[in-house]
Amino acid sequence: MNLISTIIGTPLGWVMWLCYTVVRNYGVALILFTLITRLLMFPLSVKQQKSSVKMAAFGPKMRALQTKYANNKEKLSEEMAKLYQEEGYNPMSSCLPLLIQLPILYGLIDVIYNPLKHMLRFSNEIITRAMEIAQNVLGATGGHVASAQLGVVTAYQNNPGAFAPLGQEFGQEVLDKLAHFDITFLGLNLAETPHWGFNLLVLIPILSGLSALLMSLISMRNNKLMQGENAGGGGMMKGMMLVMPLFSLFFTFSVPAGVGFYWVVSNLIAVGQTLLLNKLYDPRKIAEARAKAEEEQREQERLEKIEAKKKLKSGEATKTDREKALSEKELNRLKLAEARKRDAERYGEEYVEVTDEDLK
Repeated sequence: MNLISTIIGTPLGWVMWLCYTVVRNYGVALILFTLITRLLMFPLSVKQQKSSVKMAAFGPKMRALQTKYANNKEKLSEEMAKLYQEEGYNPMSSCLPLLIQLPILYGLIDVIYNPLKHMLRFSNEIITRAMEIAQNVLGATGGHVASAQLGVVTAYQNNPGAFAPLGQEFGQEVLDKLAHFDITFLGLNLAETPHWGFNLLVLIPILSGLSALLMSLISMRNNKLMQGENAGGGGMMKGMMLVMPLFSLFFTFSVPAGVGFYWVVSNLIAVGQTLLLNKLYDPRKIAEARAKAEEEQREQERLEKIEAKKKLKSGEATKTDREKALSEKELNRLKLAEARKRDAERYGEEYVEVTDEDLK
């Protein structure tokens, strides 16, 4: 995964660098960066929403099959495949956007965790040396290994004199970049690791947990809209609704606040995006429109059948009218009877009436 993070993270890193170059503030740059990356991935989200809505539209048919063939998994799979073919739906189409977004997510994490590489454009040699010095300054409180570059910023703020060797080895401009690196947002130091207590920084883990909870609630609501009130996996969904917020809450107490801040911003933007997509492609409205269209079609077919039966009785029916007037079973009976009459006349055999057994 490190290779994927590097490959995807490199171009995204230039985006982050551009954001920081414009605003010169890590927190604001994170907000801009998150907005831009969400916009870049928006077409994938639209595709996934359309796919989910399409499945929701024929959800009643799917659930009817699941009920009918609950004890016959093989037949259920066969009928589901037929349904997908009739509806022109590919089950993998909803998974593709997620598969594409996964490596992008690793790239985003690489960018957020490594500001020295992506925002200050330090070389690997400078970063390695800076982290060695930071480890000596911070000691056992050095924080999460993955976010060690953010720890360098904290260490420099705590003891800038300890980094004098870095300036001697790589030049004063390296220290100048560290000194002017604004890693705050509204007075909060995003390089510090939050801890329980009476301080403003504790708001970031709390907001991270609350925003994750909000996302979980919206996901559960979407699941009901897409698959119906009796959709399967309800217990699992409720479990995830509790686990993810708690994970976000406790994990953000072990990493620099910048990581939790990104999660908060990302969750809030994701909530807004989900609400927008639900408004543009509302599964309930689309399902209702489809049901109404199907009802109108059935009513039209019923009226046409009544009219065709009238013509059949008056002897004015065409082949098309006859097909409309008769049920499929009646039509099959008529066709088989006509075939038997032809064979009886051709071969001089006795004509045998068609029975229900013949139609099975």
